[in-house]
Amino acid sequence: MWSLAIGGDVGDQLVGAFQNPGLLLGIPLALAGAVFMSFGAQYQHRGVTKVERLSGQEAAKGLTGGQLYRLLSRPSWVVGTVMLILAIVCQLGALSVAPLIVVQPLGAVSLVITTLLNARISGHAPTRRSAIAIVACVGGIFVFVLIAAIFATERDVTQGDLIIILALLGVLIVVFAAMWIWLRKKMGALFYIMAAGVVYGFVATLAKVVIKRLQAGQFEWLTLICLIALLAATGVGAYFVQTAYASGPPDLVIAGLTVVDPIVAVLIGLLVLGEAASAPIWAFVGFIIAGALAIWGVVQLARHHPQVVNDSRELPIERGGGASST
Repeated sequence: MWSLAIGGDVGDQLVGAFQNPGLLLGIPLALAGAVFMSFGAQYQHRGVTKVERLSGQEAAKGLTGGQLYRLLSRPSWVVGTVMLILAIVCQLGALSVAPLIVVQPLGAVSLVITTLLNARISGHAPTRRSAIAIVACVGGIFVFVLIAAIFATERDVTQGDLIIILALLGVLIVVFAAMWIWLRKKMGALFYIMAAGVVYGFVATLAKVVIKRLQAGQFEWLTLICLIALLAATGVGAYFVQTAYASGPPDLVIAGLTVVDPIVAVLIGLLVLGEAASAPIWAFVGFIIAGALAIWGVVQLARHHPQVVNDSRELPIERGGGASST
């Protein structure tokens, strides 16, 4: 009887959560953003690989200034950038009406779309192992969203919260910059994917904060600093993403971003912003299990992605087999 009562309470909470107007608008906007992200990633990847080929310089260890300039003349990269801007607009719209820990993980939908697009364009159909990895990524993130949708709440962000977020972002950017300078020649796609995911997790959080403060008419010095940090972090993350496209297939890049980005954003939402302060212990256990499953999926995809196995031997990880993975 006790278990039935708990099940009934959770069911009532779930129904009530999805009667929230903010969620009903925010979730479709986030899903639309995921679609734009998928196509944008494919076009940007095409532009980056074309510039790499035309310049005669390998970009897997970091795009040069000349290569970045050449990207502006590639129609495919420009089209991809426009689509990513539309994805950002949809994401900002979703963040303005729905909790961060619900909206941000929905980008995982783009992984499925990007995988199908890349398989069609590159001819590398997903293997059994890579398909399992993709299911783990998407499944883990969606379980996370389901739990978050039940218990997520929003509260005012204090100045102390903002200072903590900005300080953490500053430390992480310094660490990533130092690693890039000292270990650049040893870094592969996974470094750039993970670094971009972490930075974009902070970007999403800062975007949410700036939107809420503007809605409340609180545009003062701290909001301005948040806006500057948001733009700077967006630039750093964009560089990491473009370099990742030069050293890995687009669906691997999207897999890392759509898992690492929301996990970082959600950790900030949970630990700093208190968006799940009312959640019971079992919900946090569910968060941990779902997040671990999604991260495991990214690692497995990096090991067993058919295009990575066939075309690249530079990732410093143990690889899955070729024929045996089919």
